[in-house]
This record gives sequence, structure tokens and C-alpha cells, in this order.
Amino acid sequence: MSTQSTREYPQSERDWKYVKVEIENGIAWVSLNRPEKRNAMNPPLNDEMVEILDALEVDESVGVVVLTGSGDSFSGGMDLKEYFRDLDDLPYAQQIRKRRSAWQWQWRMLLRYSKPTIAMVNGWCFGAAFTPLVACDLAIAAEDATFGLSEINWAMLPGGNVLQAVIATMNLRDAMYYVTTGDPFTGRKAMEMGLVNEAVPLADLKDRTTALAQQLLSKNPTVLRGAKAAVRQVKRLDWEASDEYLTAKNAQVRLLDPEGGRAAGLTQFLDEKSFRPGLGGYQRNG
Repeated sequence: MSTQSTREYPQSERDWKYVKVEIENGIAWVSLNRPEKRNAMNPPLNDEMVEILDALEVDESVGVVVLTGSGDSFSGGMDLKEYFRDLDDLPYAQQIRKRRSAWQWQWRMLLRYSKPTIAMVNGWCFGAAFTPLVACDLAIAAEDATFGLSEINWAMLPGGNVLQAVIATMNLRDAMYYVTTGDPFTGRKAMEMGLVNEAVPLADLKDRTTALAQQLLSKNPTVLRGAKAAVRQVKRLDWEASDEYLTAKNAQVRLLDPEGGRAAGLTQFLDEKSFRPGLGGYQRNG
């Protein structure tokens, strides 16, 4: 991965209004950019996110995507006016068209994204924001970030795949408590419940996220892509099916890996004695 200075994205393509993207040393910093609305997600923002994730996936200068929010919020969830009230009276087909991009990027694309993704929760994270948070591979939060499933306070159920995201990470008792009470909780509590990997002081949040992204950039990208897919798939399989799947997946990764990482690692460990597993990665070529 080549080193480069920070640049805004895109350079020659259309400008995006509701999402800001910067590329720095192989990391794409993607910020939901409606700070005056706590980065609430409206249909235009969702359309832009589909375009942006598509563009970054094939951008060879990008190895890791970090999703965050501008200002003091990650995201306050769906924009209640623009995503619900303004669409409710439209014909059903128009409602589906307006809402499709939300489903597309918030979980369908992120769950299957070929590059590693990190959610960096810098502040408020409410409601529908839980879906892209959990769909990202990893998540780091500020200790004093505020999380909440406040739909019950609006006489609503958590919609979309919010409940699926919560149950995938938190245990049943914790999920039931916060869904039925609507009580907020901190980034530190989110870490304790398994919703995020780590919680750090806000002043350290970007540095810690950058260090994690750089660690991912050092890995063999083909193997990392296979590992991401395997973790999500194996969770749904029994032991026999898991063994069959991983045997096939390892063979696929070896076939597709242009670096020949497995052979390089074995040579460095067995022949050159220059690689000690568990103490770092093998020496990649290029």
C-alpha cells in the first residue's frame, strides 16, 4: 500500500453533499456529514453512501474504510421527517425506491464488503445507526459516546435490521433491557456488552482507530477478505459444515492470492527462520 498525503474524495467526480470522504495513507475516512441534524440519515445521504462504497471498493489506493460522523455525533439514526413522514403518503413503489438505498449500504453492502471496515463512534449513536455500526467489521467508540435504542419512546419498534444488529452483538438480557426501556448508555457500556470492540477517551479515538486500520493494512488483503467472510459465515454453520466450508475457503484464498502468502509464510518460518507466528505477520512482498 503506497503512502500518500491526505486528499478529499472524489477529485474529478461529482461532489457529495451529505457525506465527506478523505483518503490518507490507504485509509478512507467516510464521515456522515449532516452535523446540524446529528448526522441523521435521509434518502439523499443514503444514495450518496451507496455510490461512495461502490467507488471506494474498486479504488486501489484504499485498503481500509472507516465510517464515522461529522461534528459530535456518529449518527442519530434515520431522519424522522425525511425518511418517515415525508415518504408515508407516497405510493408504495416510490417509498421503496426512496428507502432501498438505506437497506443497500447499511447492511447488504457493509456485511459483504471486500475491504475491512471500522466504525469509529465519536458521539451520539441512536436507532438505525446500530445497523451500519454492527455491519462494519470492527468498532471503536469514545468512552463518553451516547448510544440509545429510543424507538420505544416514539411508540415505534426498532425497524429495519436494528434488532438483528443488536442481537448479533449483545446478549438477550441487555438487548431486551435497552429496547424496552429506551435508556441511553455510554461507549464504555457498549464495550462491556460487546457492541463495540474498544472504548477509548475521545481525544485518543482517531489515533487508536488509525493504529487499528494500519494493522489491518499490513495483512495480506486476499487472506483478510477470506477471513472476514469466514467469520460471518461460520457463525451460522454446524461443526461439520464449518469444517467443509473452511477447507474450501482456504483453497479458494490460496488460488486467488497473488502474493502467495501461505507459501511465503512457510518459507520464512521453516527455511529462513525469519518469521515467528504470533509475534507479527510474515514479510509481504510489495
